Amino acid sequence: MTEPRRYLGLWLPFLSTDRACRALNRPRSGTADEPPFVLTQKERGALRIAALDPLARRCKLALDMALAEARALVPNLMTAAMDHAADADYLLAAAAVCEKFTPLVTLRGREGLILDITGCAHLFDGEEALLIQARRNLNRLGLATRAALANTPDAAWAFARFSSTERLPPATEERAARALPVAALEQERHITLALTRAGLRTLGDLADRPSSLLAARFGAGLVDILQRILGRDDIRITPLRPPPEIMADKHFATPITAMEGLLAELARLAGDVMSLLERRGAGGRGFEVIFFRADGAVRRLTIETAQAMRDGARLMRLIALKITTLADPLDPGFGFDALRLAVTWGETLDERQHHLSGGQVADEEKRGLADLVDRLVARFGRDHVQRFVARATHDPGEAGGVVPYLSPASSASWPPLEPGHPPLRPLTLFERPQLIEALAEVPDSPPRRFRWRRQLHEVALAEGPERIAPEWWHSHIAGGDHPPAVRDYYRVEDATGQRFWIFREGLYEDSTTHPRWFLHGLFA
Repeated sequence: MTEPRRYLGLWLPFLSTDRACRALNRPRSGTADEPPFVLTQKERGALRIAALDPLARRCKLALDMALAEARALVPNLMTAAMDHAADADYLLAAAAVCEKFTPLVTLRGREGLILDITGCAHLFDGEEALLIQARRNLNRLGLATRAALANTPDAAWAFARFSSTERLPPATEERAARALPVAALEQERHITLALTRAGLRTLGDLADRPSSLLAARFGAGLVDILQRILGRDDIRITPLRPPPEIMADKHFATPITAMEGLLAELARLAGDVMSLLERRGAGGRGFEVIFFRADGAVRRLTIETAQAMRDGARLMRLIALKITTLADPLDPGFGFDALRLAVTWGETLDERQHHLSGGQVADEEKRGLADLVDRLVARFGRDHVQRFVARATHDPGEAGGVVPYLSPASSASWPPLEPGHPPLRPLTLFERPQLIEALAEVPDSPPRRFRWRRQLHEVALAEGPERIAPEWWHSHIAGGDHPPAVRDYYRVEDATGQRFWIFREGLYEDSTTHPRWFLHGLFA
């Protein structure tokens, strides 16, 4: 029998007003003379209440109430504008703080989080201690929290919202869930009202009815959510971020402020991670370091390498280099109380062959390039270190390009060169072909002479044409847009030995177009 999964539901009932108070630097004292606080937004031509703090709720104010009516009831009411985008960002910040306890964190609506803490509780002295620490960390962000533990995500969320019990023995969860109100199903208002009018006020009332009758009257979705809250069905959660392949954490009883001590602890984690990679016969190409600050701030550093590696010392050099090049320095503030090193991208890494003398046989040139790329990426950023790629197309303007060196983008094979022959195309092309004046015999002969940048060139040798037609399968052509004209390319050499790549756009026998000549590139 496998251990049942455990979930922590965190409801932030006053997320919007808590966030606004923190942004406006208005800490809530909770004293009797403190004025209520609401957030407003314009609806139906009037300002209406969109969020309330606890004091405003106790003053009998309600959502969607007109601000004028609210001020008549509470003259000293404080207000601010509702900001849904800021609320969403703050909820994500709360989720990042909760990743200290588990990497499996997801959002629940606009004011809640669900954490899959299966197998994590013992690291924090048990479930109750973990719950207390999670609430304490969210309180540091200024967020009031209600929490509950259960065997399914929906049950944890329902208990957090509609029950004062935070933790129940798994064997008694279904009995406790049966006492929850039907509002815990979070159905549309008319469905909840219909259930209540029918005398079905608790989940136990619904559980005692045949599921087929409930599904026929209220839909299968109601039955599904009922089964999940009762703990009979677990659909798991989809975390905000994919879980890492390997992860090592370190929690500190006393926050660390010295970077030297922090890097020393990180080096120990790197050793543990590399040992796990070695056991799997794998190496890491993507690493993430997460610094959890005591005040709730979270900083992330990502390291990517050109080749799979499991060298802890090399990883630490890259991390140290990354830290020194941060535009926003890593500020310890009141100290970091947790640290995580994760492998986000792993690959198989074969063991290197050893000489009899003990030395390793390695491709030093390849490894030297990889080390250089890793240092450049750590210093200048992923998008500033690029490589050339070939694309499977006949269009010379699209046949080559650059992508970040560490990008997994595939590359087509470059066309092979015939021994003893010059390349068919220049290595570099003009960003835009340059219009030239050319004299040539019709219909498809190369130019005899051409003028480029006010200089006349007499053609001594020419090869071609290489005809390139438009790619008809592309959407802008298949959709009926006017296709580009056919191009005939020539390699030409003038009397002084300079070599050019020239093309004629359009055909002389086509009466609908007027052929023009362009210079597209220069041969070395």
